[in-house]
Amino acid sequence: MKCELRYKLVEGRTVVAAGAGQTIDIGSGGVAFFAQDELTPGAFVQLSISWPALLDQTCPMQLIVFGRVLRGAGRTAVCTVNKYEFRTARASRTEARVHQGFMVERWAGQAGAAGQAIAVGA
Repeated sequence: MKCELRYKLVEGRTVVAAGAGQTIDIGSGGVAFFAQDELTPGAFVQLSISWPALLDQTCPMQLIVFGRVLRGAGRTAVCTVNKYEFRTARASRTEARVHQGFMVERWAGQAGAAGQAIAVGA
């Protein structure tokens, strides 16, 4: 399934890179995608994927994935799916960016401090 996406890489509580891309393949354990830049294996990543189905046939949705970059080759990357959630698309992109930035920073801080992976769908 090919969908447009945006991504953020996080170190500690800081967003160190962001960009856009397109999915290559999505599965329960990982996402393969094209990225704007080469991504560093091991980095925490948040993907915001434009979901092709509409909620109630009217409302656009996004799949938000939290994981780690497993590997990359040039602009192609693969990440784990440690946690995910569906969200409805917001009218204000600025509000969505601020909220999502906080979520990925909080998630990366908790996972990094605990030294453990977060279960899928947790």
